[in-house]
Amino acid sequence: MQNNIIDKSKVVSLAAVNTQKTSGTTVPFYSFLRKTEPASIANAISNKIYIVKKDGTRESYNFQKIVNAVKKSAGRVMVELSDDDFKFLSNCVRKEIRNFKDKEIDISKMHDIVESALEDLNPKIAKSYRDYRNYKKDFVHMLDKVYQESQKIMYIGDKENSNSDSALVSTKRSLIFNQLNKELYKKFFLNVEEIQAINDGYIYIHDMSARRDTMNCCLFDVGSVLRGGFEMVNLWYNEPKSLDVAFDVIGDITMAAASQQYGGFTIPEVDKILAPYAEKSYKAAYDKYIDMGVSPEKADIQATKDVEKNFHDGFQGWEYKFNTVASSRGDYPFITVTTGLGQSKFERMASIIMLDVRKGGQGKKSCKKPVLFPKIVFLFDENLHGEGKPLEDVYEAGIECSKKAMYPDWLSLTGEGYVASVYKKYGKVVSPMGCRAFLSPWFERGGMEPADENDKPIFVGRFNIGAISLHLPMIYAKAQKESKDFYEVLDYYMELIRKIHIRTYDYLGEMKASTNPLAYCEGGFYGGHLGIHDKIKPILKAATASFGITALNELQELYNGKSLVEDGEFALEVMKYINDKVNYYKHEDGYLYAIYGTPAENLCGLQVKQFRKKYGIVKNVSDRGYVSNSFHCHVTEKLSPVQKQDLEKRFWDLLNGGKIQYVKYPVSYNTEAIKTLVNRAMDMGFYEGVNLSLSYCDDCGHQELNMDVCPKCGSKNLTKIDRMNGYLSYSRVKGDTRLNTAKMEEIKDRVSM
Repeated sequence: MQNNIIDKSKVVSLAAVNTQKTSGTTVPFYSFLRKTEPASIANAISNKIYIVKKDGTRESYNFQKIVNAVKKSAGRVMVELSDDDFKFLSNCVRKEIRNFKDKEIDISKMHDIVESALEDLNPKIAKSYRDYRNYKKDFVHMLDKVYQESQKIMYIGDKENSNSDSALVSTKRSLIFNQLNKELYKKFFLNVEEIQAINDGYIYIHDMSARRDTMNCCLFDVGSVLRGGFEMVNLWYNEPKSLDVAFDVIGDITMAAASQQYGGFTIPEVDKILAPYAEKSYKAAYDKYIDMGVSPEKADIQATKDVEKNFHDGFQGWEYKFNTVASSRGDYPFITVTTGLGQSKFERMASIIMLDVRKGGQGKKSCKKPVLFPKIVFLFDENLHGEGKPLEDVYEAGIECSKKAMYPDWLSLTGEGYVASVYKKYGKVVSPMGCRAFLSPWFERGGMEPADENDKPIFVGRFNIGAISLHLPMIYAKAQKESKDFYEVLDYYMELIRKIHIRTYDYLGEMKASTNPLAYCEGGFYGGHLGIHDKIKPILKAATASFGITALNELQELYNGKSLVEDGEFALEVMKYINDKVNYYKHEDGYLYAIYGTPAENLCGLQVKQFRKKYGIVKNVSDRGYVSNSFHCHVTEKLSPVQKQDLEKRFWDLLNGGKIQYVKYPVSYNTEAIKTLVNRAMDMGFYEGVNLSLSYCDDCGHQELNMDVCPKCGSKNLTKIDRMNGYLSYSRVKGDTRLNTAKMEEIKDRVSM
């Protein structure tokens, strides 16, 4: 750790610019102070000066108490002070104390003295000291705010995150803690201008309740953890010897590891992870049947059926576990799996059966409906998938599943754009983290850039440390109101985000590997074979940090009164500018910044309120209860799926850190229509979502698209599944919804989404 020694050329004594004569030369006062030991100072005045505490009691002055407090303040900003620094601090304090004729000093005045001395020594430590001091004053106000929020959560609930069921006691507890942690983050991690920016609404820091504790979305390397066995909560797990055990153990790993982060938890290429354990189960079953005297042909058939049943039961078990067992965070972890490329017998079996299980749904025999987790992403290779291709059966299973359950979403590996270019050049899959986040390349030897033409990028086992979004219409409105150049104002807020990201890298780097052992010690993350007491800083170099954008459509409307459908040129110009700026930051700072099309859930309503408060109601900007997500055309636009794909293609390569394209399919489970649009999206290089608005009657089991009353039995007891943003959620369940009011208004207005 670098010592922050004071620059002597800038030091001024606290009371006045005192100098003393030595051999005819005028020297600064601190030159003498530095030579005095703290212990001798304390001994010289401890019997003369008393500190009057808040409760009125008196206590002898003790410099060691100042040392302890300052060390804690320095530690909070990760600064290590030297003995010389403490000598300087001690002498500054002594000099100020000498100015007091009274032998008693109020504790608040003593704090002022120490704080002033720290300003000369190191302003970062002074701020940390001041913040902690003010924290005590502010704590009552903070707790009152948390209490008010807790009352809402206890008696009304919370719909900020649709993956959380705030009716549950465990979720209420977690949400209340999150409110406190959010306030602590704002108080101790952010400066005044940053707090002002988020309070006004120009930027939005996602997941403030968790950012101080851990990292964000990831591609978790489950295969690496399993191989050779691993330790979890002081218990050794042997590597599974069968498929059914592998399903159980992967489920345990997923729930445990996902609880130690926030955001999406993706298991990439799950078909390839499961296949070796299916092979083990097959061999054991085959040998068993041979020992029973069964012919090799029948043994093969029966052993294969056994493995198929293990796959079916295993995927069904995951669907039960991932949709009913809340994590320690109080929510259902956002788990994603990617699949579809495996060509071996058991790899393709894994993909097909997983899709069939999802298509079939869960529930009573007469009222089955698809679950939400894990989100399934189909990895599409035009050379493998489609009519007459080697994995035609896997592709057909995907289409059939999409038309009944909306999932899988489809990721093009052979079309145009960033993800496809990586796959075609290196054979590497960039799976999405959660609903839409993508990692930038990190090369095995070269890091941010390839060392040579043989260097290969790594994606599996990497993660993101958090996203902060720019509210572009707010920033444009501010520039207009203050007669400033828009890009000048945009630069200011981008710099704020940049500084927060840099501090986040530094802060998280001091965490110990013991905070997430499966990730940092057992190989779940790239480089994750650290000792439990090691700091995780080396692993963070491959992590991304995201600059998000929201309401691009409303930005264009504010600029010239036209939507992205009618124009979009200014929005395109702004996105190119943001890309250039972030690329500059990336190379200047040495961090993998990414640009993210923000999936605004609760944020879509919050940003409207923030805009109205500052700039009022503006037609097609703030006159609805929500703003548009990222770069998407407005949901009210009357567009065909093909038109929407074409219009959003303009922005596709400008948001490589997070994006998804989706269209509302105006068809009723029409296989050929879905195939046509999915194939078109794959040619264009999209990560494509199928939107159908699924509805299920919980009384008679009738299903159809987008019904509000069951036409068969007249019941209103329906379950409705809609796309939240890049993921699915319940827009209606047991007479209520898990979605916030703004999002429900948006769903009601949807024409083209």
